[in-house]
Amino acid sequence: MEHDEAIERHVEEHFGPIEFVMHEVGMADRVHVLVVGPTEGRPYRTLVTEGMSGRPMRVPEGVSPFAELMIGLPADWPLPDDGGSWPVHLLKYMARFPHERETWLGAWHLVPNGDPVQPYAPDTPFAGVVVTPMLDVEPEARVIESSTAINLLALVPLHQAEVALKIDHGTDALIATLDRGEVSEVFDPDRPCLL
Repeated sequence: MEHDEAIERHVEEHFGPIEFVMHEVGMADRVHVLVVGPTEGRPYRTLVTEGMSGRPMRVPEGVSPFAELMIGLPADWPLPDDGGSWPVHLLKYMARFPHERETWLGAWHLVPNGDPVQPYAPDTPFAGVVVTPMLDVEPEARVIESSTAINLLALVPLHQAEVALKIDHGTDALIATLDRGEVSEVFDPDRPCLL
């Protein structure tokens, strides 16, 4: 409980008041999604997971075993009561991913959507995701202070060709491409492929 309260305090301090929470029930590893409404400084919705850091990931030495994930969505992005929106499903899937696979997630880890890679939904070209540091925040927003330090990382959806770029040419090539396109943790559903 203290752990969740620390996450919620951090979110409200750095992103704004929590508008509502998408609660998850009936799962062993529950991942709730905190939804912060648009603010003057952040004119979009900010979604942050709560539950991924409930247990440590299996990390290499020197890496924090605790993390939560976030994504920024357009202010008018529909968020059905049942959480039936592919970015919400993606957040929850990625938050459970390291525990279900007995691995870890950190900055610049790539998770394609299937093999072969497929779009997340019929109405989107995005077909994979890369975990990144948050760019659109002050540095202290990147770590949640609780009884342990929790890294707060962003999800950036990628086009199929961008997924292939990361696989074929590595992280530096993807970073250069995303920088050129000024891509951040604020998801633009109309963003064209940068290749």
